[in-house]
Amino acid sequence: MDAARLVHMANQIGKFFHAQGEAAAAAGVEDHLRRFWDPRMRREIAAYLEAGGQGLDPAPRAAVARLGRPEDAHS
Repeated sequence: MDAARLVHMANQIGKFFHAQGEAAAAAGVEDHLRRFWDPRMRREIAAYLEAGGQGLDPAPRAAVARLGRPEDAHS
């Protein structure tokens, strides 16, 4: 999937959780990514973050960082 599309989707999820505060929003985004995103999508966005993660908002950025390295983002 296109990295720009993944960033857009992750940022939209982050906006949904934004009112809960930064830490809770990051946890909510992480939970959503683990539950609903295909492992390939998680690996792609983890690799994108590792390459700089331009355009990722703070909560999605923190959530993706919690997923781990791209090769670990499958679980």
